[in-house]
Amino acid sequence: MKIEQAATQLAELGHVTRLEIYRILVRAGHNGLAVSAIQQQLDIPGSTLSHHIARLVKVGLVSQTREGRVLRCQAQYQQLEGLIAFLSEECCADSC
Repeated sequence: MKIEQAATQLAELGHVTRLEIYRILVRAGHNGLAVSAIQQQLDIPGSTLSHHIARLVKVGLVSQTREGRVLRCQAQYQQLEGLIAFLSEECCADSC
């Protein structure tokens, strides 16, 4: 992962609402959640939720799939693992 991508992803997670959305999706597992279920948990307007989800989708942390009338969001664990690896890959490298 390049530093620019990591910075962009971290910037999007730096907003309280987006971080809440992402944590909800991580807890939900690989099946994700319908947008309506996320909205119910956060109790925020649909347009606000859509804005925040779109930002997370743009940086690759969340994906969306349509199932009939339901829009389902899933955390992209591969991106999360890449971000964590980027942050920790040089752990203690200068401690010798």
